[in-house]
Amino acid sequence: MNVADLLDRARDRGLRIVTAESCTGGLVAAALTDIPGSSDVVERGFVTYSNASKQQMLGVRTATLDAVGAVSEEVAREMAEGALEHSEAQLAVSVTGIAGPGGSEHKPEGRVCFALAGRGLDTRSGTVEFGARGREAVRRAARDHALALLKDGILQMSETP
Repeated sequence: MNVADLLDRARDRGLRIVTAESCTGGLVAAALTDIPGSSDVVERGFVTYSNASKQQMLGVRTATLDAVGAVSEEVAREMAEGALEHSEAQLAVSVTGIAGPGGSEHKPEGRVCFALAGRGLDTRSGTVEFGARGREAVRRAARDHALALLKDGILQMSETP
């Protein structure tokens, strides 16, 4: 499904979308808003690159960041849920990861954590190991994965009474 179709499906279901992005730096929101007329679907986007911004804008807990770090499914979940709480959207996707270069033994380059939250849905999260393919390639792959999650979320929301 292309992005225009994703927006059409959300529009048909009366859904608004919010993004919470770290390593993608707004690429998911940009892909959505590149489509004319997207303003009736895209409610807002948060680019929370620093830990402080994750806490201030999305309510990510200090305890979570201290315990597991920003690149974790737990933080991705809190980002997506916080984006819903701080918006009027019904569906949120979050992205946090290490685009590179760099990383560590425990959190290698190309590791990206995602979450999808929706009003009335259980939040789900996951991690994708894109590998050390370079910053730009990791960011594009993460953007595309987040868009696929949104597509799945739209389908889920339409099945929920």
